[in-house]
Amino acid sequence: MNIDELKSVANAIVAEQKGVLAADESGPTIKKRFDSIQVESTEESRRRYREILFTADGIERTVGGVILYDETLRQSSRDGIPFPRLLADRGIIPGIKVDQGAKALALYPGDKVTEGLDGLRERLAEYRQLGARFAKWRAVIEIDEREIPSTFGIRANAHALARYAALCQEAGLVPIVEPEVLMDGAHGIERCETVTAQVLQAVFAELDAHRVLFEGMLLKPNMVIAGKKCLRQAGVQEVAEATLRCLRRTVPAAVPGIVFLSGGQSAEDATDHLNAMNAMGPQPWEVSFSYGRALQAPVLAAWQGQENNVAAAQTALLNRCHLNGLARAGKYDRAMEGAA
Repeated sequence: MNIDELKSVANAIVAEQKGVLAADESGPTIKKRFDSIQVESTEESRRRYREILFTADGIERTVGGVILYDETLRQSSRDGIPFPRLLADRGIIPGIKVDQGAKALALYPGDKVTEGLDGLRERLAEYRQLGARFAKWRAVIEIDEREIPSTFGIRANAHALARYAALCQEAGLVPIVEPEVLMDGAHGIERCETVTAQVLQAVFAELDAHRVLFEGMLLKPNMVIAGKKCLRQAGVQEVAEATLRCLRRTVPAAVPGIVFLSGGQSAEDATDHLNAMNAMGPQPWEVSFSYGRALQAPVLAAWQGQENNVAAAQTALLNRCHLNGLARAGKYDRAMEGAA
């Protein structure tokens, strides 16, 4: 593997003010998003929607990388430019989602494990040839107030993430390692912090055992946050403090950046929490974002599948990206939402 290239790509994705646009929704997920605005999910409608995202004027100021889905990586703009090249020409690094979804972990009720390791080495070689320079694998960690996840469930996902990451670096791709402790359920913020710490400790132990270069990867974790059904929802500062405390205890300083998932938070909450963390001063790693819905929800609402709404949709995306760019420096304020 080319160590210098891996380091360079990882650092470029989380350069100053920049983060990641997650545009890697699977077929069923993008269909749900399109259903919400009454747009039929066809190959062309998906292609056109992603083209609207990627061609927004100035998006490269705050987006360092875009995660693509297999279909999207192979698609092109109306002008015939392959999407990976279109992004790269704008200084945005193309990436690819490579996992094949989470399934129930046999004999461990409530736990899930992500599939997709079979044939991954060959797929990674093809993706690199198609223009991808980083990849993403999501592990889904179910959580309840007491028993889930099991110790073995955590270990199984940590092992899969590490095998994936090692294969990525062997192929010359920066791995984004995504262990997501879900925010569904009634658990409190304290339970989320405990489980998130257990997961990250296991993940980095496996990454180290698999000889993964920490300097050539990025971490995409959940924020430490109470479950949606919890009666006590933590405030913005409490979330920021708990999240950073957990990460400082578990994530090696050698990792260049942490790119948070939004995990079902509103666009405003995801930006507010990111801002609060960056306002607490420099951390050992860049503290950034890798948002999907938290960047795209306003875009879909503005677009509605209509060509005459494209400019409004791109403006909505640029605004959301701009606000998260400010949050990267701790300069965002909730009052900016109204002004926008």
